[in-house]
Amino acid sequence: MKLSRRAFLTSAGVAGAAATGLVSLPRAARARPVADGMLAMLVDTTRCVGCRACEAACSEANRLPSPAKLGEESVFETTRTTDARSYTVVNRRRQPSNGRAATFAKTQCMHCVDPACVSACLVNALDKLPEGPVVYRADRCIGCRYCMVACPFEIPKFEYDRPLPLIRKCTFCTHRLREGKLPACAEVCPSGALQFGKRRELLEVAKTRIYQNPNRYVHHVYGEHEVGGTSWLYLTDVPFEQLGFRMDLGTTAYPELTWTFLSAVPFVLTLWPPFLMGLYAFTRSRERAAGEPEQETRHE
Repeated sequence: MKLSRRAFLTSAGVAGAAATGLVSLPRAARARPVADGMLAMLVDTTRCVGCRACEAACSEANRLPSPAKLGEESVFETTRTTDARSYTVVNRRRQPSNGRAATFAKTQCMHCVDPACVSACLVNALDKLPEGPVVYRADRCIGCRYCMVACPFEIPKFEYDRPLPLIRKCTFCTHRLREGKLPACAEVCPSGALQFGKRRELLEVAKTRIYQNPNRYVHHVYGEHEVGGTSWLYLTDVPFEQLGFRMDLGTTAYPELTWTFLSAVPFVLTLWPPFLMGLYAFTRSRERAAGEPEQETRHE
């Protein structure tokens, strides 16, 4: 079948107009999570004594190997990160000096209000529960590891040493929450450094502590606005940079930055193949038309 240039340009114009119309159609605004009622954890680093009881409790609750060098000071000589067998770690971020105690900081999944890992997951293996926790569903995971790339806190870890590897990270003790229990780390903390509750209420607690002790705390609650907010909130008496916290993340949830582009992808995938097929048909018809006079001359 021959396709004239006029017919091709007409069809291409119709496809282009349709694409423009579809992409520019008013779409329902992306639903944003309501953070106020979510469960959260407040970490007051000025109260942490570095006992690492939270590490031991986390390992027991999640059936992980016991933490290395538990009770030994030597563990603080290096900065540790979470891995597939350690969902939380406590690091000493400042040595004691001038009468000030050492500063310790606990690290784990931040359970973002609008998580980048959930947005990046192709198969919904990661999911944000309305209550707050970001949970992982192993039966859906295809091992693409996009969540690892997307997470601004570099938390999801991959089991590289297993034949059937999974993604591992803090679960916010969802199984314990369903039983009406506290997360394991909060239940065992002996110094009151961890406080579990509703995010809205914990923010009030944190701001009240800053107001009542202006010389003790940095006047910032880490996690209130970072990357759109997180379910783990931090107070400290030293700059957050000294605790290893990133301060360059901005206050916009990462999924918001990509939503406009990604929402247009289905339309592009729908209209682009027909356009390419039309282009191919037009090119082939021109090649045939150019070859016909030459063939007729040879026959003569």
